[in-house]
Amino acid sequence: MLTLADGTVFSGESFGAKVDADGEVVFNTGMAGYVESLTDPSYRGQILVFTYPLIGNYGVPSAEMNEWGFSKNFESEAVHVRGVVVSQVSEDFSHFKAVSSLHHWLEHHKIPGITGIDTRALTQKLREHGVMLGRIAQGDAEYGNAKCKMQNEGREIPDPNLLNLVAEVSCREVLRYEPQPSPRAAGLRLAGKEKADHPRTIIAYDCGMKRAILRSFLKRGVTVVRVPWDFDLDSYDAPYDAVFISNGPGDPKMCQATIAQIRKAVERKIPTFGICLGNQLLALAVGGDTFKLKYGHRSANQPCIEHDASGKPTQKCIITSQNHGFAVKPELPAGWRVWFTNANDGTIEGIRHESGRFFSVQFHPEATPGPEDANYLFDDFLAMLK
Repeated sequence: MLTLADGTVFSGESFGAKVDADGEVVFNTGMAGYVESLTDPSYRGQILVFTYPLIGNYGVPSAEMNEWGFSKNFESEAVHVRGVVVSQVSEDFSHFKAVSSLHHWLEHHKIPGITGIDTRALTQKLREHGVMLGRIAQGDAEYGNAKCKMQNEGREIPDPNLLNLVAEVSCREVLRYEPQPSPRAAGLRLAGKEKADHPRTIIAYDCGMKRAILRSFLKRGVTVVRVPWDFDLDSYDAPYDAVFISNGPGDPKMCQATIAQIRKAVERKIPTFGICLGNQLLALAVGGDTFKLKYGHRSANQPCIEHDASGKPTQKCIITSQNHGFAVKPELPAGWRVWFTNANDGTIEGIRHESGRFFSVQFHPEATPGPEDANYLFDDFLAMLK
């Protein structure tokens, strides 16, 4: 059974691990990409509802690592959701890269799932009342739902947003990733026909960084120094060109140590770029504020309108992949402009400073899963460093 904090109960069948779990119940409207979503650290502390009716039909790929030592196919090396809710889980799967079913994969990671749920009705409730806390509780053939109800009675569900979830998913030490040069470029350098460029190096604050972001920088020839969420910039004594702030879970105001370091980077005029949680943290660092959305944006089809340098909306709209439950308030400090807004609800989807040295977006330009409309933002950021 899935029990919501308001007392609503949904009954279904168990798959994955046969354990109880609680968390914040949220929904994602993407038609594909369940593997990427379930391994996205931004879902830490949440029970994820997939609105697409059939989930698991293409299975799960292998957990192999790439040449840099992080996951080749996933967005992290773990499953971060606390539970999964679907209308129908596919018992069979078919894909040339698949090595496991969704059921066995979740079972291996000790994550419970519930299938046979009216996810349309559940999503309508979450849209009307907002995301709420919930619990997945296991029953058995003999006692059935009565046992589930007994397990749920009198048990308060803790709110994961009151925890520092970023501290749970961030890396524990400084990690350095060097881009792999192409054979052609290496040959030209050896032949003396090409002067090697100064390698661009960024310090990337890992607040729950999706591995697609790492891949996006590395394939563009950037050296990435991945640091914990509370890393002190003053402790890094090697040269670097910019600071990046990643996506991540929970309330941005729990990350005061990260906010302090971002403020330091901006004061020193170090080029700074943020994605998702990084957008909220940058806003807080420069004197802005954030708030919790009613039910968040979690999908692969969110339209965002770009604004010009003065902050006025243009005729350009891009389709973006998103996963966030908090947003930046419209009141921005002097010198800061709205860069993108959501075409559905008008919330801020990006901010930038009039100097052009500091900017961030609420959506995911690295996609995975989702559209690649915003992929150019990585190139714009790196072009600024030349």
